[in-house]
Amino acid sequence: MPRPLLAVAAMVLVLAAAGAHGFEIEEATLASIQLGFNNGSLTSVELVRFYLDRIRGLNPLLRAVIEVNPDALRQAARADAERRSSSSGKCVTAGGPLHGVPVLLKDNIATRDALNTTAGSFALLGSVARRDAGVVRRLRRAGAVVLGKANMDEWANFRSLAGTDGWSARGGQARNPYVLSASPCGSSTGSAIAAAASMAAVTLGTETDGSILCPASLNSVVGIKPTLGLTSRAGVVPITPRQDTVGPICRTVTDVVHVLDAIVGYDALDAAATSTASKYIPDGGYTQFLKKDGLNGKRIGIPNGFFNYANGTVQHTVYQQHIDTMRKQGAIVVEDLDIANLSVILDSLNNGQEIALAAEFKLSLNAYLSGLSYSPVRTLAEIIAFNDAHPVEEKMKEIGQIIFLVAENTTGIGAVERAAVSQLNKLSADGLEKLMREHKLDAIVTPNSAASPVLAIGGMPGITVPAGYGAMGVPFGLSFGGLKGYEPRLIEMSYAFEQVTTVRKTPTFLP
Repeated sequence: MPRPLLAVAAMVLVLAAAGAHGFEIEEATLASIQLGFNNGSLTSVELVRFYLDRIRGLNPLLRAVIEVNPDALRQAARADAERRSSSSGKCVTAGGPLHGVPVLLKDNIATRDALNTTAGSFALLGSVARRDAGVVRRLRRAGAVVLGKANMDEWANFRSLAGTDGWSARGGQARNPYVLSASPCGSSTGSAIAAAASMAAVTLGTETDGSILCPASLNSVVGIKPTLGLTSRAGVVPITPRQDTVGPICRTVTDVVHVLDAIVGYDALDAAATSTASKYIPDGGYTQFLKKDGLNGKRIGIPNGFFNYANGTVQHTVYQQHIDTMRKQGAIVVEDLDIANLSVILDSLNNGQEIALAAEFKLSLNAYLSGLSYSPVRTLAEIIAFNDAHPVEEKMKEIGQIIFLVAENTTGIGAVERAAVSQLNKLSADGLEKLMREHKLDAIVTPNSAASPVLAIGGMPGITVPAGYGAMGVPFGLSFGGLKGYEPRLIEMSYAFEQVTTVRKTPTFLP
């Protein structure tokens, strides 16, 4: 192993042993953290210090975090004080599973504090939001500590067809903590890496098409892409209100479900979407669906066109084993299913998606920028000009900004754009939605984020869980997807799958 990687491995071992009072913080879950708080073996301040130390040690290698919150320790101290005073000085949980827990936010989720919100671009450096994003307000009410901002594909990978694969101008090139040369995927890259490498127990990402499911899969963590509108998009640097959603990325299904419970709900600043989706939120929250027998009796579809792995490959063998496991757990697996017009759905350049997204992006981004208290740029046109003026920092030669240029050339939502959206709605209705209803499916199962375009155009949810590690040690995941509001079923299935397979292991930092 090269010397730099030996040093990293040694450092990780030191950090893993650096828990307070013997508390094992690496790989700690929300339950173990709260237990530590309650029995006095851990404080929020100690937990924040651990994560800050770990970020300081690992971030030069992994580039998962753009900046940390200078106010995090003060927030943690306040949480400790609340806990001490909550029951006559006894150490008891003051406000639920997230109270006093540090959270990393993807850098397109706005905070009204000392942190920047830049979508990874220098163009927005120094901009000031009028208020916290809706999901951040809910996290703060739950007692969470905002630890910092996670790296991401710049502009959520909507700047150029070339893609950025975990790179942003502000954060640099993020790296997969299992195999450093492997793709970490995006756009919620830093959130997934940070969760995997125990730089935080809880992170938030966003998804328009695959941006939670893909990095969660390739970094061996759990990610939920919620039903459109289940979580507020207010205060999030947008691509399109028709597909954008905010969701948690953690190391276990239990933890992402606790976070989901904290961030769902109506927001007057995203009224139409959150009002429509609020009907899906179950009484009693989502943790009630963490059932070890959650696969029993479920009808699970295996659509054609996704598990295209050659015989003898690790993925082919492991995925077949997982499907057999689901059967043994009582699931009714329905194979050889065809999603109508799948090839068209997966072709974003020709199915109308890029036409719709370009116009929606310009309108949404300009509206976001105009709502900031201060910003060095106020329009997409000014961002384009900024990039042209900073070609080295923004890697203009390597990446370019063709999508920005196309979007800037749009003139609103006209007949062409409405026709494109109508086509996408029809593709969804005649595709997965019809398939699931005809076969009475509770979910479809696909590898990694392969089905994310199918879920994206219909605003439908998905959950990915660790499924295995390839021949070179690169992680891969298994995704459960369903119709709008199917989160309870997906949680039952993904939790049961996780509990019976216990696939996840800690990062290996291989070259």
